[in-house]
Amino acid sequence: MRKKTIRDIAGISGQTVFLTVDFNISLKDGKVTNDTRIVEAIPTIKYLLSKKVKIVLASHLGRPKGVDPKFSLKPVAERVALLTGKKVNLIEKYWEKEAVDKVRSLPSDQLVLLDNIRFHEGEKKNDPTFAKHLASMADIFVNDAFGSSHRTHASIVGITEYLKGYAGLLMEKEINMISDALEKPKRPFLVIIGGAKTPEKISVIERILDIADTVALGGAIANTFLAAWGFGMGQSIVDYEMVEMARVVFWKATRQHSALMLPLDVVISDNQRQAKPKTVDYNQVPPNVAIFDIGQKTQNHLKDMIKNAGTIIWNGPMGLYEDPRFAKGTDSLLESISGSKAITIVGGGDTLTSIKTKSCLKKITHISTGGSAMLEFMKIGTLPGIEVLENA
Repeated sequence: MRKKTIRDIAGISGQTVFLTVDFNISLKDGKVTNDTRIVEAIPTIKYLLSKKVKIVLASHLGRPKGVDPKFSLKPVAERVALLTGKKVNLIEKYWEKEAVDKVRSLPSDQLVLLDNIRFHEGEKKNDPTFAKHLASMADIFVNDAFGSSHRTHASIVGITEYLKGYAGLLMEKEINMISDALEKPKRPFLVIIGGAKTPEKISVIERILDIADTVALGGAIANTFLAAWGFGMGQSIVDYEMVEMARVVFWKATRQHSALMLPLDVVISDNQRQAKPKTVDYNQVPPNVAIFDIGQKTQNHLKDMIKNAGTIIWNGPMGLYEDPRFAKGTDSLLESISGSKAITIVGGGDTLTSIKTKSCLKKITHISTGGSAMLEFMKIGTLPGIEVLENA
């Protein structure tokens, strides 16, 4: 960790801190279904409260197009209040000048939460005027949003043009845990990557082959690699534009000490998922079906590798976990990892959403709040939102 953290801020008492967090959590019927990202930010909030400062929290939620009540942070405000025991004042029209006056008028023993920061178009555009408006609410900027720090947005990067920036405790923890795993892993080092988003993950796989002992693939990204190997994938999700790049990764894997593992068997059904799920070998996928999960042989192989691993990083589900019939691969993987004696790091928005039992979370060494950010950090060792913070 080469950046200053909130522990380095002198004379902070009585000041106002603009704290960017990643509260991009899952909601169902307006209720929070997984509050892991909120829970992970609580230590930073409590530390700042102990220093007698006023806190202005900012986060995005989903991908709203303008102001959309479905993406309001109101349920998040209620959960933050429950976890901190503090009143949380949700400011809806935070882009108006009156919002600054309201922030200043509120007592420091209450929290301020700006509604979804992406309700304003200036956020994603990193608009200087909008960033300056946000900065006018506070004296100090703290970034604890590791999961969003791969974005060059106003509340992450632009605001540092007007306020000194420091890392929060979660940001510090994320950087240290992932850096240690990559730079000095306890071996064997196993990296498991699933989900979709093939373009952003394929370059990470290429980079990780330099470090890991085994890179195991599942989910839609594995389909692209199987297609690159020449096997028919039926109607499965395949990023055909990435097939040539996947072949380059295969070529690199033959020249490294790392092993690249693809599924041995897969669970299939028709595209509408009306047919009863069936397990077939990776090279026996009929043209009229799609892959929705990894099969039992693949699950067993992963269990064996996890049992012997010294360090494990997992990002991305193994299948369509939202459908219980295709969640077995992801559930089996979580069970094996949570029972492992290895150093374990699990991250990714879909990965966190797929975790149904909180008891498993407690057995994992580090739950990363980053999905794409975690992958980007694994690839280049830093992020735009980290680079703009004050150097230690």
